Order: sequence, then C-alpha cells, then structure tokens
Amino acid sequence: MTRRVIELLLLVALAAVWGWSRDSAPIAVGGALLGALVWAIIDSLRANRVLKWLNKADVSRAPEMSGTWGELLDRCRRLVKKLEKKAQNSDARLEDFLSAIQASPNGVVLLDSSGRIEWANLTAANHLGFDPQRDLGQYVRNMVRNPAFSTYLTEGDFSHEIQVDGIGARPSQPSRISLQIHPYGKKRKLMLTRDITAVQLAETMRRDFVANVSHEIRTPLTVLSGFVETMQSLPLEEADRTRYLELMSQQAQRMQTLVSDLLTLSRLEGSPAPGLGEWSDAEELLGHVVQEARGLTMAIAPQPHQIEPVGNERFWIAGSKSELLSAMSNLLSNAVRYTPGGGLIEPGWRLRDDGSAEFFVKDNGPGIAAEHLPRLTERFYRVDRSRSRETGGTGLGLAIVKHVAQRHGGQLDVQSTLGEGSCFVMGLPANRIRRYAPS
Repeated sequence: MTRRVIELLLLVALAAVWGWSRDSAPIAVGGALLGALVWAIIDSLRANRVLKWLNKADVSRAPEMSGTWGELLDRCRRLVKKLEKKAQNSDARLEDFLSAIQASPNGVVLLDSSGRIEWANLTAANHLGFDPQRDLGQYVRNMVRNPAFSTYLTEGDFSHEIQVDGIGARPSQPSRISLQIHPYGKKRKLMLTRDITAVQLAETMRRDFVANVSHEIRTPLTVLSGFVETMQSLPLEEADRTRYLELMSQQAQRMQTLVSDLLTLSRLEGSPAPGLGEWSDAEELLGHVVQEARGLTMAIAPQPHQIEPVGNERFWIAGSKSELLSAMSNLLSNAVRYTPGGGLIEPGWRLRDDGSAEFFVKDNGPGIAAEHLPRLTERFYRVDRSRSRETGGTGLGLAIVKHVAQRHGGQLDVQSTLGEGSCFVMGLPANRIRRYAPS
C-alpha cells in the first residue's frame, strides 16, 4: 500500500510540474492541493494505526511502518518492553515480599481506612479464626469478636498491645494471642499478631516451679529451725538429743536430695544430647540399680520388697551411662517407695522386634488412677504426697526419666491399673542398641 501511495504522490507532483510548465497555474495548484490532501489522509490513517496499537500496547503485534511513524513505533515498542520488564520485576519483588510475610511466624493484617481487611497472611488467619481469601473486605471488628479488641479499636490508643484468647481456647488447652495495631499511610492500619501461649505457659511453669521449690524446702527448714531452737533453749537428755539430731539429719538429707535432683534437671536441659560413642552393658546397668533398690527397701520398708530382675538378653546401649543409671534408678526407687512392703517388683531389659530396647519396672502395688497418668512427669507432681515425702521422694524423679529418655531419642510410657499395679517403660531407639556378637 505504501508503494502505491508513493506512486500516486509522484504522479501528482508531475502533474503540478507539467501545469507550471504549460503556464497552467490552476492545474498546478490543484495538483499540489490534491497531493497534500492525499498525503494528509494517508498520514491520518497511519496515525490511527499507531494510536490503536498504543491502546493495546501489544509489542508482538506492532504494525510495520517506515519513515517517521516507523521510528516512533520502534521507540514506543522499546519503551513498552522496558515498562513491561520493570512491571514484571516489581511483581516478582512483591510476590517475594508477600511470600516472606506468609512464612513469618507472626501474623500480619492490612486494614483500610474503614477497618476492612485488605490482606492477611495465613498465620494471622489461624490466630484470629478467619479465611484470608473469603473474608477480604470484611470489617475486622466482625471477624474478631472479642470485647477487649472492640474496646481497643474504639479507643484508638494503639501505643500498647493487647491479649485475646486464641481459637478453641479452653482450660485444658489454653491459647493466647497478642496483637497490636500500627497506623500508617492515609488512615490505613497494620495489625501484627503473635502466639504467646508458650510464653505464658513457661511463665506459669516458672511461677509454679518457684512456688513448689519454696514449699518443698520450707518444710525441712521449719523442722530444722524448730529442732535447733529446742536444743538451744532446753536442756535435753542424751536420748532426746540423739533422736532430734537424727530427725535433723533426715531433713538435711531431704534438702540435699532435692538440690541434687534440681541440678540434674538443669544439667539435662542445658547440655547437648549424648552421642553414640559411649557404650554400656545393659546387664551391668541393671545390676547396679537393683543393688541400690535393695538397699533402699531395707532402709525404708518395714518388710523388704521382693526385687526380682527378669530377662537375660545381653546387649550394649549407646549414651550417657550416668544419665541412664539416673533414669533407671529413679524408676526403680519410685516402685520401692510406692509399693507396700513385701510387694513384688520386677525390673529388666528386653529387646523389641524392630531392634530397639526398653527398660521396664513392673510392680504389684496399688496402681495409679487414669486421671493422674498424663501429669506424672510434671515436676513436683505426686499422686500420694504424704507417702512420697515420708519415703524421701522429691517429686522430680519421673521428670528426670522423661528428659533422659528424650535426650536419647526415646520416650517414657506408663501403664497402670488401680489395685493391680503399674509398669513404667523407658524405650530407646534401635540406633542406640547393639547386640552381643555370637562367640
């Protein structure tokens, strides 16, 4: 088409030149005007094509043109490509930014000037109980139905954070969420949330721990101070003096045992897990704790218990020998303390089919009610407080056993029936067990 236009323009120009050469000015002027008109029409059509292309901005379908319009199209094409690349880079950065916020352990909610949800990550949705896609555009006040949060929004004082109950919170399974609003832009708001359940549980455990330790130490200290005051203020016969000193020694030993168990727990929680470089004979460990248990039953039981080891499998165990002995000794001493005198206690090791092993202590004592089983490994938790203190227990033994088992990749399991006895099992994984090589 362009070639035909050029040919037409050449004919018009020749007509104009011919008209002037024949002294026919009107013909020349008419030819020139016709040429100008044709050129304006062609130029208008080309401009219209360029404008249509600019409206679509489709680089792959740019019209082919020459001359000034062609140059303009080429420059526009390069500019559009540059803008498209810049937009793609911006979109990619935005996606990376949103992905990073999605991966954040803290919740993020963007609110418009009216308090409607513009965007939220999954963490915030889980914290507050709404759908991050379906509930876009909803008023956050309608999504978080909590009196403290409504008051927080109404007052508009966002200089501090508030705490609300999480979704499905109940006394047996508490859930607490901390949230704070930060205004930005034109009356927009950024709301940040975080789960503080673990922090509050840790704080509660710390308070309970301090209270329990104080309570456990206060009793023997009261007894000691009372005896000391008595011995200082009253003349005593030798028999009374001897008896008082013996009772004082028992209380001092009780405090020493408590401090020792607390230090053991602290060491277990603050040190790395045992490796696989130290191997101990399971039978040797069993013999050591059985000997200790027989000495304990002779000391505290009016009628000594029958402590009968079972199982004769020989194998090696990888781990900390001192920790394993501590855990085994605690399980066996607990059985001695809570089983009536003369009762049967059966400790032993056995191999499982998958190559793992377990240390178990079975007794025929009074058993434990089902409601107590989930809490047995809590520090200072006792099923029978009076009997535990009478026999010298600190309430930390099973907590120590649980930590030792976990540090060795195992776990503690308790099975008990009221009136029939209990069985405590500390399982260890197969990678820490090595059978004796056949001779």
